[in-house]
Amino acid sequence: MRGSPDDLTTRLAPRPALTSYFHGWVIVGGAFVVLFTAYGAQYSFGIFFSALLEEFHWSRASLSGAFALYGVLYPVCGFPAGRLTDRWGPRAVIAVGGVLLGTALAGMSLVTQLWQPYVLYGSVAALGMGTAYVPCNTTVVKWFVRRRGLAVGLASAGGSVGTFVLPPLAQLLVTAVGWRTAYVIFGAAIFVVLNLVARVMRRDPESVGLHPDGDPAPLAAGRAEPGWPLRRALGSRAFWMLAAAFSATWTPVFIPLVHVVPFARDLGHSPLTGAWVVSALGGGAVAGRLVLGGISDRIGRKAGVGIAMALQAVSFLGFLLAGHGLTLLFGAALLFGFSYGAVSTLFPAIVGDYFGRGQAGALVGFLFMVAGSMAGWGPLIAGALYDATGGYDLTWVLAAGLNVLALSLLALSRPPRVG
Repeated sequence: MRGSPDDLTTRLAPRPALTSYFHGWVIVGGAFVVLFTAYGAQYSFGIFFSALLEEFHWSRASLSGAFALYGVLYPVCGFPAGRLTDRWGPRAVIAVGGVLLGTALAGMSLVTQLWQPYVLYGSVAALGMGTAYVPCNTTVVKWFVRRRGLAVGLASAGGSVGTFVLPPLAQLLVTAVGWRTAYVIFGAAIFVVLNLVARVMRRDPESVGLHPDGDPAPLAAGRAEPGWPLRRALGSRAFWMLAAAFSATWTPVFIPLVHVVPFARDLGHSPLTGAWVVSALGGGAVAGRLVLGGISDRIGRKAGVGIAMALQAVSFLGFLLAGHGLTLLFGAALLFGFSYGAVSTLFPAIVGDYFGRGQAGALVGFLFMVAGSMAGWGPLIAGALYDATGGYDLTWVLAAGLNVLALSLLALSRPPRVG
């Protein structure tokens, strides 16, 4: 779009004599930092979850509802964020998200009643988080074609590294200064980091007269590769098969991220051990994003996603057996992280492969709104099942079954016909 803020900044700033290859990996690095900060803070919720339960004695189901609302809304916000990224570029979108997410987390320090986490975390933080996953990943999709799996894997690994690093830090902060001050620190850090990093992001290589994958032949500015428009994609069977498959695999995906700390404590482990289990999940996700991201460039995106969904089903059965020892608990967390990281990495890549990169923001955003919003129900259902049965066994079995269903739906999907 002519006259967009991203294009205006590009025209006013002196263009350095840099190749598209260097530009592309700068974009990957910026996306890594944004996702590290945002997702690391998001998946520290389990640490604050336990602290809030201890102070206010709310039920697990009632407090899980705040994260459930968040889990439903932030993928929904990904759709307008994706469309705005296609139009304006990621810079302004990510910066606004940093303001919203940082303010919401800092505001959580003032919570005294149950409705307040629903407003601050479930609503305002969701608006902010919606500007992280879709804008970052679809921007990387636009900068790469041949190396798309590796590039998206490296960028999205930021979220997993953040999941590995920040939960133990959150636990140490909560122990040292209390959960309220820890929330202020997290909120301020997100506000600053996302607004700084947003400045390096560019919409696509064509907007600066370059070409994807670092190829030397530049294209004229504004001549991005055409892709399927959203209206046309909505009429294809492939679009809805992908929506169904990712809805099934993502419905239970937040359950370990929210409930694994109290689950570990139910098994007799310390709060810090629970935080390290979350970190193990993050470490596994780093490996999943990098390994299957790169491999998918060779074996195909569909095969890579299928492997990840199968491993996720196995990981949930691993949680079912985690009561037999700490090794099984950490093993299940590592395997879940590996599979979860791979699925979330390959999602925007497979959409770009099926429908082209020109309208990737709108397409990924819409699918993420449909399928990703299902993840919000998982923690709520798990909390209700825990309150009803006193344990998580049924939750783990149902979660494994949903991933078997997702794998079956993926197997039936086919790329759309061009023409």
